[in-house]
Amino acid sequence: MPTDQPTYLAVKPSRQFPFLSRHPWVHLSSLAHDGGDLESGQVVDLTGPDGQWIARGLVNPRSRLRLRLYTWDQEVSLDAGFIRNRIDQAIARRELIGAAAADGAQRIVFSESDGLSGLVVDRYADYLSVQITSGGLDHYREAILDHLQATLQPAGICLRIDEKTASHEGLTQTDQWVRGEQPGGPLLFRQNGLSWSVDLLGGQKTGTYLDQQANHAAAAHYLRGRRVLDVCCYAGGFGLVAAAAGAATVIGIDGSDKALATAAENAARNEITNIEFVKADCFDYLNQAANAGESFDAVVLDPPRFAGSRHQIEAALRAYQKLNAAAVDLLPPGGVLVTNSCSGRVSRSDFLNMLCNVARRRGRPITILESRGASPDHPISASCPETDYLKCMICEVGE
Repeated sequence: MPTDQPTYLAVKPSRQFPFLSRHPWVHLSSLAHDGGDLESGQVVDLTGPDGQWIARGLVNPRSRLRLRLYTWDQEVSLDAGFIRNRIDQAIARRELIGAAAADGAQRIVFSESDGLSGLVVDRYADYLSVQITSGGLDHYREAILDHLQATLQPAGICLRIDEKTASHEGLTQTDQWVRGEQPGGPLLFRQNGLSWSVDLLGGQKTGTYLDQQANHAAAAHYLRGRRVLDVCCYAGGFGLVAAAAGAATVIGIDGSDKALATAAENAARNEITNIEFVKADCFDYLNQAANAGESFDAVVLDPPRFAGSRHQIEAALRAYQKLNAAAVDLLPPGGVLVTNSCSGRVSRSDFLNMLCNVARRRGRPITILESRGASPDHPISASCPETDYLKCMICEVGE
C-alpha cells in the first residue's frame, strides 16, 4: 500500500480552474510536471501554478488521466479509512434515495458522483459486482472488498476490470469471484415487477444496465396498446416492461445472439408472450422496414455508446441523427419515439440539437414529453458534468 504522505504536482498556468471547481480528473496535459517518477496509488497534493494548495488525490503514472482528486480539505488524510468512509456515505445516500428490495438491484457506488472516482459497485439481490477503473484506487482493492463484505454481507462479490481499462490504467484484466461464493445457476433479481437474469462475469459492464430502470417504467406508460419496435433491445429492458404493462405487441432487435437469448429467457420466465426478438443490425432493420412500407406506433432507440472520446462526438451525432431519422420514418402522426444516448461526451444540448435537425430534415414536429436521465441510484455530481451522461427523451412525432 502506498504511503499516505503526499507529494506535490502543480498545474500549468490557467489550468487550475476546473479543479478549483472540484472536477476530479487531472489529465497529463494539465500538469507542469508529468509525475512519471511517482508510484501508482501514491497520495499527491495538487497545487496551482503559484503553489496554492487545491486538492488531494491518487496518481497513476501509467495513465493519461494522471491524477484523480478525492478531497478538497487539506486536513483530510487520503487512506483506507477515507475510502471506507466514502463507501459508507454512498450506502447512506442510497437509503436516502430509497434502497432497492432485498431481491432487487441497485447501484451502490457510482464513481465520481459518490466521491470515489474509479469505483463502481452494483448489488444484484444477494451479490455484488465491483468494477475498478483507476490504477491508483486499485491499490486499495482489498480494503474496498473487505469493507463491502463486512458492511453489506453479500453472498458473493465479483470483480471486473475490463481489457480497455486494464490497458489504459496499467492493470490486469480481471473477471473473477473474489469474496464468498458464486451463484449455483443464473442469478435472478426483480426490477419493475419482473424477474431478470444477469451474468455478472460475462454481461455488460457490471452485469446489466441498471441506469435505465426508471426510464423503462416511464416509457411503458406511453407504450400501452401500441405496436412497439425496440431497437438495440439487449436483454429486453424497454420492450419487456412495455409488453408487461400493456403494449399490444413488441419486436426487439439486437445484433448479439447472447443478448437475444437472455431477452428470450426473461420473456419466458415472466410468461410474456406479446414480444418477439430478431437478430439484426439496427440501421439495416430500420431501412428495410421503411422500404417494405412497415410502420410502428412507437419506436425505442437505446444504442450503445457512439462517442468514447471528444474526437468522436461529431461522428456520434451523425450516427444518432441517422438512427433517429430512420425511426421517425416508421412512425405515423402521433407516434411515440423513445430515444436514448449513453454517450457522456454528447451533451444534453447536443442531443436536443440532433433531434431538432431530424425534425427539420423530415419536416415533422418532434415534441419532447419527458427529458430524463439515469435512475436516482446514479446521481449526478454538479462538479463533474460527465456524470450526467444518460439522456432519455420520450417524444411524440407529429404529422
